[in-house]
Amino acid sequence: MESRDRPGPEAPVITSDAPGSFPRSVLAERHPALIRQVRDAFPYGPEQHAALDALLASGERGVIEPLGPGAHDHEQWRRWGREQFGRSWFEAPFLWAESYFYRRLLEAVGYFAPGPWQGVDPFRPFKQAELRTAEAAEELRAVDRLAKEPRAVQDRALLHGSLWGNRADLGFRITAGSGDEQDRPLVADDAQALWSLLPEGGRATVYLVADNAGRELVPDLLLIDHLLRHARAGQVVLHVKPYPYFVSDAITADVVDCLRHLRAAEGAAAEVGERLWAAMTDGRLTVRAHPFSCAPLPYADLPDDLRRDFARATVTVLKGDLNYRRLVGDRRWAPTTSFAERTAHFPGPVAALRTLKSDVVVGLDADTEAALVAAHGQRWRTGGTHALIQVRAG
Repeated sequence: MESRDRPGPEAPVITSDAPGSFPRSVLAERHPALIRQVRDAFPYGPEQHAALDALLASGERGVIEPLGPGAHDHEQWRRWGREQFGRSWFEAPFLWAESYFYRRLLEAVGYFAPGPWQGVDPFRPFKQAELRTAEAAEELRAVDRLAKEPRAVQDRALLHGSLWGNRADLGFRITAGSGDEQDRPLVADDAQALWSLLPEGGRATVYLVADNAGRELVPDLLLIDHLLRHARAGQVVLHVKPYPYFVSDAITADVVDCLRHLRAAEGAAAEVGERLWAAMTDGRLTVRAHPFSCAPLPYADLPDDLRRDFARATVTVLKGDLNYRRLVGDRRWAPTTSFAERTAHFPGPVAALRTLKSDVVVGLDADTEAALVAAHGQRWRTGGTHALIQVRAG
C-alpha cells in the first residue's frame, strides 16, 4: 500500500542512523536487551535460541531480510518492505524498523508456526508481573477513595490516570490541589474539548485504541467504566492488538487478565470489574483486534473497513506514544505544526492521550516549545516526563 502521508522538506521521515539519537538507542540497545530478556523468560529449545541469535546478529551487524516464503504474511510484508530489504536496520524508517523487529521476534520464538510455542505470548511474564506489584494493589485501593470524591474530581483523576498509564498514581490524582501541572506537566491540554464531546446522558459511541497492558490497561478500563456508568458513553469499542507487539501492547488475553485482576480486588475496584464483565457480555463494551493495528503504517493508510468502523465513533481516543506516531506521521515535524491538520485524514473526531516517549510532537504553541527546550533541552520529548491531551473535534 502506498502511503498517503507524504514527506515534505520540513518533515523528513525519522530513521535510526544518527549516532546518539533516541531511535538509534532503541535499535542498538533496547532491542538486543529485549532479545536477551525474552530468551530468559521461557525454556525455549535450540531452534528458538538459534533464531534469536540470528535476529540479534542481524540487528547489530546485518541487513534487513524478508520473511521466509512459508510465513502466513510473507506477501504482505514483501509489499510493505520492498524498499527496506537489503538495507541496514538503522537506515529504514524508525516506525517500520520497530514494527518489523517485533514481527521477526515472534517468528524467532515460533509464535505463528505450528508447534508447542504457537500462540504463546513471549511478553506475558512481563505483563503479568506488573499486576502483582504492591503499586498495582495500592492503585486498586485508591479506587475506594476516588468513589467518594465529587464527579468533577473523578473525571479528572480517571482521565489523567489513563493518560499517564503506569506512571499514574490514582491516590495522588484524587487529592484536590495536588499540583498536577507542576509535578506532571502537560505540554497541551484539550481535556475540556474531549469532555464536551462526552456529556453526561449523551450516550456517545467511544472507540478507545489501547496502548499497553498491565498497569497501563487497568486505568483505561477504569475510565471506560466511568464513561458507561455515567452515560457519557452508551457503547465503548476497545481496540487491542491481534498478537503480541512492542513488548507490552495489549491483546485480548491482557484485557481478560486485567478484568480478573479488578474482580479479584476488594471494594470499588471489584465492582468496576463486575460492571465491565457484564458490559462485555451484553455488548456495551466490545473488544476488537484488527490486523492493521500491527502494520508498520500511519493511520493515514487505514484500510477501508477500519476507516468505516472509526467513522461510527463520536470520538476515537488513541492511547500512547506509538498510536500518536501513527496518527500524525513518524516524521520530524516542527512542534508548532497544526495537530488538526496532521489528523485531518482521520475519519471523525479524534483525541490523543500520550506520555511523550519519542521525538514526534505537534500542536504546541511557540512559547511552550521554547520554554520546554530552555528547561530540558530535547529530553522532554523522549523521557516520559511530559504528556499531552490533544483533540480534533470536527
